[in-house]
This record gives sequence, C-alpha cells and structure tokens, in this order.
Amino acid sequence: MTIAVSPDGLPALVLNADYRPLSYYPLSLWSWQDAIKAVFLDRVNIVAEYEHAVSSPSFSMRLPSVVCLKSYVKPSRHPAFTRFNVFLRDRFQCQYCGTHEDLTFDHVIPRRCGGATTWENVVAACSPCNLRKGGAMPRDAKMWPRQKPVQPTVHDLHNNGRLFPPNHLHESWMDYLYWDVELEP
Repeated sequence: MTIAVSPDGLPALVLNADYRPLSYYPLSLWSWQDAIKAVFLDRVNIVAEYEHAVSSPSFSMRLPSVVCLKSYVKPSRHPAFTRFNVFLRDRFQCQYCGTHEDLTFDHVIPRRCGGATTWENVVAACSPCNLRKGGAMPRDAKMWPRQKPVQPTVHDLHNNGRLFPPNHLHESWMDYLYWDVELEP
C-alpha cells in the first residue's frame, strides 16, 4: 500500500523539533502553501528548500522542502484504536492467509462469545477469510492469526509505516527519514 504524493505539488516534509518526522505513515507532509504560512507565523524553521520560488510584487522566496517545528510536539504513547492503525499494525496483511487484498477486520474471539473490540482481539483479515471463520472460535475454524494481536506503541506503527514509503521521496528529505537506523559501512 502506497500513499500517493505528487512531486509537482512541492510538498514540505514536516519534522518535529527533534528533527524526526511527525509520522512515517502517512509521511508528515504539508502543502507548500501551508509550509509558507507556518514560516510567516514563525512556527517552523526552514531546513531545506526547493529550487522553485514564489513571488509577490515586493517579495520572493524559495519553497521549503523540509521544515522543522519550533515547538516539540510530544507524540502520543498509545496510538488511537482505528481501522487504519489495526491494518498498519498488521502490515496491511490478512492475519490468516497473508493476502493484501480486500482487507477488513476480524474479532479473533467473536463478539457473540464475549470478544471485545480491542487491540488484543481484532486483526486484519481479508473478506474471504473473515467469511470462512465467521463467528467461530479459532480452534473450531482451525484459523489462528499469524501474530498475536497486541496494542502497538507509536514506535511500532512508525516502524511498520517505514515499510510503505510514499511513491515520491524528494532527495532533500532523505537525511531526515529513517535516520535512527544503523548506517551501512
């Protein structure tokens, strides 16, 4: 799964005050208009620029390609329980057969058997597997998730998000993406 980014739109990569992206998936990007507005409101520092400039009769500036927030935004320790985040935790893959197609979610312990709609009981599942399992318990359906469903940390979701880079990564962004991984010799 890929997030579509138009290079023609000249988006700006948004970094937190510690120079890490606010999010990896979707990658924290602002339109060039939002980036310029944040510059004029003195909310960000420009870290890198595009060659392209915008002008008014009395002013000209190159468009920012990377901006850094002046104030640190503390990331949430626990991500929101959303369908998207369940899919991201499970790497957009059915936890029963491994396909990436036609995803929905499944209650491992069915609701009719007291299963709750929580991180620890919901997994990504394709529609065919979800229909095949139905309201049965895993042992009755002989279907077990590939990984035990757990509540992820924001760090877990960031790591999984790195597996799905957008279709376009500007070269000025590369020094700020994945900078906490081990360097190659």
